[in-house]
Amino acid sequence: MADQRSSGYWYSDDRTRRGVAVLNALRDYRAAEAAMRRRTRSAMRMGETDLLAIRFLLKREGEGRTVSPKDLAAHLGISSASTTVLIDRLVRSGHVERRPHPTDRRALVIAPTISSDDEVRATLGDMHRRMIQVAEGLDAAEAGTVLYFLENMRDAVDSVSEHAADEVEREPEPRATVSPIESARSIS
Repeated sequence: MADQRSSGYWYSDDRTRRGVAVLNALRDYRAAEAAMRRRTRSAMRMGETDLLAIRFLLKREGEGRTVSPKDLAAHLGISSASTTVLIDRLVRSGHVERRPHPTDRRALVIAPTISSDDEVRATLGDMHRRMIQVAEGLDAAEAGTVLYFLENMRDAVDSVSEHAADEVEREPEPRATVSPIESARSIS
């Protein structure tokens, strides 16, 4: 398979070559992060949605907030039926539990178990410590530059419409010509 890296060799402008180098480094980081997520899912024997759900639940719990099945469905962008299946699976695996809502006795909240938190910490703890060390190694000006860059890159990719393909004018594909004999055969 050919390397998807852009060398930028055709750019004569140093600024553009630097930009290409930065985008290549960002692409390498994204690939490394995707590989880490695959390894994490494998180590924890979970799918992508399961891991995203656990992460969301742990974050909300850390903020002292409760999570309803509806909140979880909205966060993950899945149907209520899929959310029920997901929650059932995570309850069976011991990663989450259903609890009574603190103020509405008719409702339930979903919470991560202590063992789920421990498993995430054991699986990702060393990596998070190494990442924090790298980030803490930046001085204030470097951190400001990185934040500026990442926030603007986020804005750049967020500006892509879900219907971008519909917005691009496309040339109509040439129609195949069919002989009268072939046309008659397709009818019969």
